[in-house]
Amino acid sequence: MTAQTDTTGPVTTVFKVSGMSCGHCEGAVSGEISQIPGVSSVTAVAKTGEVTVVSAAPLDDKAVRDAVDEVGFELAGQA
Repeated sequence: MTAQTDTTGPVTTVFKVSGMSCGHCEGAVSGEISQIPGVSSVTAVAKTGEVTVVSAAPLDDKAVRDAVDEVGFELAGQA
């Protein structure tokens, strides 16, 4: 479901999210994921469906899935 890099220090994880089509979608997904404890940065790109998350530790996939579901999108798979 995720691709992770650099497990010492900040962790960068790239998620695929389906259904994003505009800047508003990017903002909604980014805003919701940024509320997960430990997340320091979120960048969503509607064109590719990729959401890059930087966090203090690896994230729980369920927490990310729940955040994405909350704003009406679907965590689609590994980026």
